[in-house]
Amino acid sequence: MKHPVSAFLALAATAVLAATPLLPLPTLAQSTSSSDQWIHVRVESKDDGGETVRVNVPVEMAVKVLPAIQNEHLRGGKVRICDRHLNDVDLRAMLDAVRSSKDGEYVTVQGAENDVRIAKNGGYLYIHVTEKSHAAQADQDSGSKKMHAKPASGESKVEVKVPMKVVDALLSSGKDELDLVAALHALSSSGETELVRVKDEENTVRVWIDSKNVSD
Repeated sequence: MKHPVSAFLALAATAVLAATPLLPLPTLAQSTSSSDQWIHVRVESKDDGGETVRVNVPVEMAVKVLPAIQNEHLRGGKVRICDRHLNDVDLRAMLDAVRSSKDGEYVTVQGAENDVRIAKNGGYLYIHVTEKSHAAQADQDSGSKKMHAKPASGESKVEVKVPMKVVDALLSSGKDELDLVAALHALSSSGETELVRVKDEENTVRVWIDSKNVSD
């Protein structure tokens, strides 16, 4: 069962990556003033001889391209969140509750499959999710089989840091929508910020924003 946070991140990632191929590569390499902000995505494969993929997208370009994408989940730069994959969780209501609440650690879950932490501090929303891998082992006990889970060597970790003014902008649309274009405008005024870091057995992914037109 897909975690609601993972579902939302998948929708947001789809929006950014879908926008990138619509412009020629030379456009991405154009120089920019120091006041312009760029979204950077870097994906590194951990396999021997694996690839490193870097995507650098000007926020201004993403703001113009996103409204042109029209699919099931993304229209006019807004993501619909009334989807069955959110498993009956009102993500918009959750974000609105966090936005209007005081700083604190709101959710801490330590489970057999996932560890989840959601907190707000210093104008930022933090979401940390650790998905644990398990190997099932059958054991014979009194003539019946019992399954015992043993931790596998790898874990998948997702760390998200979002300025609260970006959350405000996301919630500025309709009841069942998140406004990505408004969020990008808010993000562009946030300065240099690391937004997402993902680590698993196969890849490491980093998403951040700064004024450079090339990634690290």
